[in-house]
Amino acid sequence: MRKIITGAFVSLDGVMQAPGGPDEDPVGGFKYGGWVAPYFDEAMGKAVGEMFDRPFDLLLGRKTYEIFAAHWPYVAADDPIGPLFDRITKYVATRNPDFKLSWQNSQVLGADVVGALRTLKGGEGRIC
Repeated sequence: MRKIITGAFVSLDGVMQAPGGPDEDPVGGFKYGGWVAPYFDEAMGKAVGEMFDRPFDLLLGRKTYEIFAAHWPYVAADDPIGPLFDRITKYVATRNPDFKLSWQNSQVLGADVVGALRTLKGGEGRIC
């Protein structure tokens, strides 16, 4: 049976955001982007590396998928994450039945997200 593993960067006051720069996600007037970057050290790099050191698939919400699909397929081939994310399966949860996937190896979970996750969990491997 698969495990669904959550990897998230969350501040003590509940802000969850990727380790990007200040302009990464200013939606809704959010002005604190880039808060993770100054704290990304060797220990954090090791923890992220360990999360992705064994085979896995990605489980993404639509918004995160859009952000990832606009970035990861275009990074240099020597980037440790980009080529990895490009070749694995990406499962996308969205309420929009017409949502178009632009990134290879991506699939929408469908209208019954809970049922799709149950099916995925019944398989082998890990989902991050």
